[in-house]
Amino acid sequence: MFLRRAASLSLLISLALASTARAGTIGREQDIVDLKLGQRVLVDDGTCPAGQVKEVRGAKMTDNGVARTSSCVPRYGPKTK
Repeated sequence: MFLRRAASLSLLISLALASTARAGTIGREQDIVDLKLGQRVLVDDGTCPAGQVKEVRGAKMTDNGVARTSSCVPRYGPKTK
């Protein structure tokens, strides 16, 4: 009984964490309002070379909130508007 509850709880926790780390695509970095720790957002603002898109991540907690980092990553699939 205990093992089944522990397995169910761990499944719920992993599903919650996976949903907060999902990436979405937006057009401008200024449109990111509330970035969560571990969240990744793809920004298609033309600052990266051809075939790549900027990925903004919630990197670590600071006194002022979540610190952001960004890097260019390969673009997967066709470009969307």
